[in-house]
Amino acid sequence: MDYKQIRFGVDYYPEHWPRDRWETDARLMREAGLEVVRMGEFSWAKMESDEGKFDFAWLEEAITVLAKEGIKTILGTPTATPPAWIIERNPEILPVDDHGVTRGFGGRHHDCQSNETYRTHIRRFVTAMAKRFANNPHVIGWQPDNEFGNSHRNLCMCDSCAASFRVWLKKKYKTLDALNEAWGTGFWSQTYSKFEQISAPLPTPNSHSPGLLLDWKRFCSDLIVDFQKLQIDILRRECPHHFITHNYMGFFDKTDYFDLGRDLDFVSHDQYPLHFRKDRYPVAPPERLAAALDLMRGIKRKPFWVMEQQGGPSGWETLSASPRPGQLRLWTYQSVAHGADAVVYFRWRTCLFGTEQYWHGLLPHDGKPGRRYDEVKKTAGELKNVINAFAGGDQGAEAAILFSYDQDWAFQVQPHHFDFDYITHLMTYYTAFYKAQVPVDLIPEEADWKKYKLLVAPLQFLTTPELVAKLTDYVATGGHLVLTMRTGVKDWNNRVIPHTLPGPLSEVLGLSVDEYDCLWGVEQAVRWSDESRIVDPEPCVKWCDVVAPTSARALAKYTLDYYGDTPAITENSYKKGASYYVGTELGPEVMKTFVAHALDKANIRSILSPAPSGVEVTRRRAGNHDYIFILNHNSIAAEVRIPKEWKIAIGEAFAEKGILSLPAYEVAVCISE
Repeated sequence: MDYKQIRFGVDYYPEHWPRDRWETDARLMREAGLEVVRMGEFSWAKMESDEGKFDFAWLEEAITVLAKEGIKTILGTPTATPPAWIIERNPEILPVDDHGVTRGFGGRHHDCQSNETYRTHIRRFVTAMAKRFANNPHVIGWQPDNEFGNSHRNLCMCDSCAASFRVWLKKKYKTLDALNEAWGTGFWSQTYSKFEQISAPLPTPNSHSPGLLLDWKRFCSDLIVDFQKLQIDILRRECPHHFITHNYMGFFDKTDYFDLGRDLDFVSHDQYPLHFRKDRYPVAPPERLAAALDLMRGIKRKPFWVMEQQGGPSGWETLSASPRPGQLRLWTYQSVAHGADAVVYFRWRTCLFGTEQYWHGLLPHDGKPGRRYDEVKKTAGELKNVINAFAGGDQGAEAAILFSYDQDWAFQVQPHHFDFDYITHLMTYYTAFYKAQVPVDLIPEEADWKKYKLLVAPLQFLTTPELVAKLTDYVATGGHLVLTMRTGVKDWNNRVIPHTLPGPLSEVLGLSVDEYDCLWGVEQAVRWSDESRIVDPEPCVKWCDVVAPTSARALAKYTLDYYGDTPAITENSYKKGASYYVGTELGPEVMKTFVAHALDKANIRSILSPAPSGVEVTRRRAGNHDYIFILNHNSIAAEVRIPKEWKIAIGEAFAEKGILSLPAYEVAVCISE
């Protein structure tokens, strides 16, 4: 079976279950319409009990059992879980946290990815594993490691990483003079006289250099990319006919996913709407889930897989809520609607031991199929043929949002306001597009922007001459560009540029920024002032740029304090295109009004308008056909009026006289030519 024909699968851990259960599991998977499993990504100790003592026979047998039911296998390299015998022999591979404390064995990701001793173990093991399965006809692909960067948020800062950081800096800056200049080390007498004086950024009495901290984040990302490449090079050499992917984690930003994706055949994603920790959403808003999926599609600008789609309540020490009837199906449809060509559920059966005893799978602890299994079986049965019709197709987005890990990292170093966050700010724009039922791509700086009528480039805090030229050319040749507060402040090394903001983009925008105001302990509001729409004044938050127009006109104005009645949002014509500047973080109603205005000017129409609150409408495109997904995320029924020319492919039972009456968590798919 060509992997491009696979639509549904599950993550499976045969080592957790008695051998005499495997045939039952394989049969139940096949009966549910599952075609592929991912296995092996955490089982190093079982595959190598001591150095060079390999045992792949059990895994090979499991692959054979599954193959008899027509199920293919993706193998994960288990390098996220080095076994105890390696730690005992080489404790130097344990990671060091940002307080200089060595983290111990246990859990997972207890490793330093720069450590050459650990890399030697990996070369030996991955080579042996790849050779063993290179010609197995039932193995179709590989996943190196698992969720790169997971558990490494404040790791690793050991001597090996510090030494690797210095090598990275030498490659970037060539000379100490160039580094000192870029970082501005003359401040607080931080000048370096040799590279060996530079260490990992452990805590200081106050703060590190912003230039050092940004470069450290870039180094950490590059280290993970290099760590992945170490394994990919082996897998490409030994298994040239297998695909290679990796399971991403949405907006997790330890690693630049655009960089990580360059060596992969396609990217995969782990989608968990329900969370079990206090520091996260109990259930993620549907627009947040949609945005993560759109980012995955934007990594390589093509469809992706979901390698872990939530299959039950999640939890370690505490649990999430249980998915309500219909939600697993709903979330599967949402993943497919936003670009997933295959969905693999996590996990098959809920484990009886270990940290994830309460991370539930399609089967409960007792292994008996129930509601969740039946729901997935129904989903796979009805959706597979629909996916086949548009597999490989995109959403046909005419609008895009520029996504930059460098901008994100720069604001992590200096967030300006205690509550400021790059991704949260970006989501204010994404949410407005989402609620307008307008597909949007999330793309990097190096992508081709000219295919889009409208581009939002939020928080272009760091700039380069090349980026400025590309933004300028986009507008000059007919694009509609939205830029926001804090544009043009710094160079790419995180050093302030001594020009009046927004620097060389002033002409494109038709304005200057003479002052700015952090809204800490003060209030401000915005009133839409363009006569085409009437909106009540609404509070804005966190930050305000004080704008002085030259050729731009005001669409909205501040209402309070000394810069009341000055522009908060501007519009400017520039050559063949138009530019907008938004000087603050807008409230939802003003944002809705502004995005509607920008969409109208760019001649971009919504897929279906209006739609009830909580109902998502998006599409996949195949040739001359649009497959319209209508997803009711509400816990109550919703009615949606659809055009009479739309043909209903899924959900016809809920249609009457052009109205879809969708029960809670119900879905429909329509076809439009």
